[in-house]
Amino acid sequence: MLELQDVSFRNGGEVHIHPTSLSLSPGEINVLLGPTGSGKTSLMRLMAGLDRPASGRLLFRGADVTGVPVRRRNVAMVYQQFINYPTWTVRRNIASPLQVRGVSRDEIDEAVARAARLLGLTHLLDRLPTQLSGGQQQRVALARAIVRKADLVLLDEPLANLDYKLREELREELPALFRDAGSVVVYATTEPAEALLLGGRTATLSEGRITQFGPTLEVYRTPASLSSAHTFSDPPLNVLAVRNEGGRPFPDNEIPEIACRLGLTPAGRTTLAFRPHHLRRGEGSQDAHRFEVEVVSSEIMGSESYIHVALGPVRWVMLVEGVYAPAPGERLQVSLDARSAMFFSEAGLALSGAKAE
Repeated sequence: MLELQDVSFRNGGEVHIHPTSLSLSPGEINVLLGPTGSGKTSLMRLMAGLDRPASGRLLFRGADVTGVPVRRRNVAMVYQQFINYPTWTVRRNIASPLQVRGVSRDEIDEAVARAARLLGLTHLLDRLPTQLSGGQQQRVALARAIVRKADLVLLDEPLANLDYKLREELREELPALFRDAGSVVVYATTEPAEALLLGGRTATLSEGRITQFGPTLEVYRTPASLSSAHTFSDPPLNVLAVRNEGGRPFPDNEIPEIACRLGLTPAGRTTLAFRPHHLRRGEGSQDAHRFEVEVVSSEIMGSESYIHVALGPVRWVMLVEGVYAPAPGERLQVSLDARSAMFFSEAGLALSGAKAE
């Protein structure tokens, strides 16, 4: 287990990581989810020993490894930009960590063959990296991390530069590849869909802070804060500020009625939030609230479409399956299931019932 105890990091007087505590276990993927600049790479560099924390300490299997440099630790790292030795064959690139450790030739051959088989590299073992595609080179880097059997495996957006089909295949395979290795595996991504596919446990990050950590589906379905809900929503989360004065919700339009129906409009200010796929065309279920919106624009994204709509001054995004492109200005009848609504306090903390599939 890797434990971070109130670890922080500064660079040039600027805080990159605020005091952070995490316990990461082997046997499952630990996902760091957040936008670019949220602190994912900084946190991984601290875990690896590439940087020393400004405060706090790191423990690995109970031993204090704070400040122990990466060269003295059994750490494997794979970055978005793959790194391979250009004059070595694929076979030697994969085998290199084992050769450095003096592992026997038979063990090396067996480990390389297994990793190559898992990643579809068997027919490429005698080629040089310059003879491979970008996706193949990234698989070589992943294979090298697998054979190393590192105590800590850090994967910093390793699939970002691969084509769609290969990304989907490796996302499904990665949890199984490291499940039995006994390694603590940390995977950084900006994509909520990737975190859901990987499963395991997810930490949501925002501006150098961990906003939530737990089983991935639990963090997605039950965000503890508005910040966590925003991080785990793509397309962006739809929100509406609701003010309750004397039992009457404002702004004065239909949507706050959902808050009234759920009994989640305490005096003061709250935020109603829901994900784009919860806003649906048509009447919806029996528990749905129905209203009319105006189309602002449409984006066709292949198998699905993003419809930007307006309800008075409020702007939302609706996610629709398939190709659908209503004209700007067109009026649509839509519905929102009350059970899909999440509510957050003025401080941004989840109120009772803030849960959405």
